[in-house]
Amino acid sequence: MPVIEFWYEFASTYSYLAAMRVQDVAADEGIEIAWRPFLLGPIFKANGWETSPFNLYPAKGRYMVRDIERQAAARGLRFALPQPFPANGLHAARIATAGIAAGWCPAFTRAVFSAQFAGGADISQIETLRVLLADIGTDPDAAIEASQSPEVKEDLRRHTAWAQEIGVFGAPSFVTADGEIFWGDDRLEQAVVWAKREIVLYP
Repeated sequence: MPVIEFWYEFASTYSYLAAMRVQDVAADEGIEIAWRPFLLGPIFKANGWETSPFNLYPAKGRYMVRDIERQAAARGLRFALPQPFPANGLHAARIATAGIAAGWCPAFTRAVFSAQFAGGADISQIETLRVLLADIGTDPDAAIEASQSPEVKEDLRRHTAWAQEIGVFGAPSFVTADGEIFWGDDRLEQAVVWAKREIVLYP
């Protein structure tokens, strides 16, 4: 079964759109998704940015909000830009990383994105994440404790460094087995077609 790595950042609006549909698209196409939570902050800083480019460039930010509103409405999703934006997704990313091996990372990821961008929740707060963990049927205390372990913290740092090393510069990004990168929610279908090719053109 072809595998696509789904790299996402919890503060990313377009990652919200992708997270809510990637599993269904993949299942329909016989694709396996490897969920890869990471942090964009270190990558932004490497480019000299201290915050989201949507904040640095107001016209781009206004366009992004309207674009997400249109796309979310077309997909039957709610959207409201939370304040503050971007949210600090460190705790959420650590918890999601802890959930990869346990199998609940996808459900938690969707719950966090929905709570933030549809419900306006502050995902930087542990108590918000605790409620979401309970909602998906995961023991909140065990999950949060695991997320604070040195091993999980190092895993997230390693994933973020790995993303930067392979050339991921934004979220969401879809990376196929041969290392091809597709950036943006609207590139998911192209990533699927690429992953399913019988001949690898660029090994």
